[in-house]
Amino acid sequence: QVQLVESGGGLVQPGGSLRLSCAASGRTWAIHGTGWFRQGPGKEREFVARIIWGNKDTLYSDSVKGRFTISKDDAENTAYLQMDSLKPGDTDVYYCATLPAGYSGSATYDMDYKFWSQGAQVTVSS
Repeated sequence: QVQLVESGGGLVQPGGSLRLSCAASGRTWAIHGTGWFRQGPGKEREFVARIIWGNKDTLYSDSVKGRFTISKDDAENTAYLQMDSLKPGDTDVYYCATLPAGYSGSATYDMDYKFWSQGAQVTVSS
């Protein structure tokens, strides 16, 4: 089992920044990568970004590319999502999730991920 603890959500004005953290514990050796998704009321879960732990390869959705940065601290087994130039349309509940060892693919679908965080509300409003 892998446990994920997410932190860092909150309220920010348009144009502002927030950083989400996703700390993994348990069988971290079995984690291939971390992804971030977001979901609003009545909406499907949307892929935001992902990072592969081994080679630090990253991938972003078009809606956040150039504004969000995903990273990982190897020593702490913690992934981060730095969100800059936030817009009201970024308002959602954000989740982190882990890819299982041995996974191969684009990792943009939520069904590819095995363990999920509890979610954090991000609200962008003036």
